[in-house]
Amino acid sequence: MELFDTHFHFYGDVSPEEYLAAVKTPELAWLLAAGANFDESGKAQLFAECIECAWFAAGVHPHSASEYAHDIAMFDKFKGHPKLAAVGELGLDFYYENSEKKIQYAVFEKFLALALDWKLPAIVHCRDKDDKFDAYAECYTLLQDFARSGGRFVVHCFAGTPAWAEKFLELGAFIGITGIVTFPKAVNIHENIRVIPDDRLLIETDSPYLAPVPYRGKTNNPGYLIKVAEKIASLRGCPVEDIADITTANAFRFFNIKETTEK
Repeated sequence: MELFDTHFHFYGDVSPEEYLAAVKTPELAWLLAAGANFDESGKAQLFAECIECAWFAAGVHPHSASEYAHDIAMFDKFKGHPKLAAVGELGLDFYYENSEKKIQYAVFEKFLALALDWKLPAIVHCRDKDDKFDAYAECYTLLQDFARSGGRFVVHCFAGTPAWAEKFLELGAFIGITGIVTFPKAVNIHENIRVIPDDRLLIETDSPYLAPVPYRGKTNNPGYLIKVAEKIASLRGCPVEDIADITTANAFRFFNIKETTEK
């Protein structure tokens, strides 16, 4: 059984080799390090360069959007890198609203244009205040135009309703599921698992955040991805090996990378 963690964050506290040695499990075969700003995108690049079974994404999380409101030209340094598999993460976050909404929207739009120009998929972050869906509606509007222009995207760490999942799926979205699926009260996530078709499902840890049960409250890491796969298998009533096969094949297809890398 081989799993692909399609979204984790590497902060460079230790070397990539030390990090992987600390979190590696028999099931963890491939990883993608996502960037949340320019500096972190560089660290993600370093991880992918040092680790044969890894790739990276470069982008700006909406929390940091105000720092890049006027210029994202520095991200051109990542263009064409052989290990660059996506643009992201990027999107809208109205839960904390660390950057003004209009700035988040503008930066999100710039990076979607970059993804189209670079012919890469986008990793989208979308979070709203409890029981609010303004961020989802705004994301949908931009992603609708993006998809019409040929853009591909995953809504990572999706925590919306099944109705919103279906709307994004209609645009061709992939949906990323994290350790939240293991939380007993995450009823909406459990319902989403029944809505997402096999060929659009991705799994991720979003580590060091959102550690799954039974590690909840601890620092998350890619080695815990098996718990996400196991819970999805339980909800779908199928062997965990099936979830591993489906989600790993989807990851290679979504990121348009070939399954030739040695693990």
